[in-house]
Amino acid sequence: MSEFGLEEVRIGGCVPGAIGRITELHGTYYGREWNFGLDFEANVAAGLAEFLLRFDPARDGLWTASLAGSVEGGVALDGLRAESGDARLRWFILSEKVRGRGVGNRLMHEVLGFCRARNYRRVSLSTFEGLAAARHLYEKFGFRLAEPAEGVRWDLPVTEQRFVLQLET
Repeated sequence: MSEFGLEEVRIGGCVPGAIGRITELHGTYYGREWNFGLDFEANVAAGLAEFLLRFDPARDGLWTASLAGSVEGGVALDGLRAESGDARLRWFILSEKVRGRGVGNRLMHEVLGFCRARNYRRVSLSTFEGLAAARHLYEKFGFRLAEPAEGVRWDLPVTEQRFVLQLET
């Protein structure tokens, strides 16, 4: 693991290349660790592109974590259902270079601060069983498992999980 201080990781908004880099991080991690194929990577790319084409800064957010000018992670908050008080956390990923170094905590603080400032009542996210570090982070910030369900995603059997965080209003 290369040495750097957490303060060297810059948390910011969308930057040129972010869609490609976030997609690449998802494709390489989930391909290597979970055997997800190109359909998964294409779904991430298409979803991110669609999200950014309808992006409204009053309700949506995209945060990147960069180290020495390279995007090493990111997360999005989709507020498409903002009128109901709901938002959805999406595309949370960190590179191996920054994983386990507190960057995920910083991103979560940014996202949840954004949610509170916009008076969201509830934040949800969808994932699947087996991502222990991610689940630990979500639960640390108050997310609770709401709906586990057996399913098939990207041609593989998985236990899908929906986590929800109720925010105080």
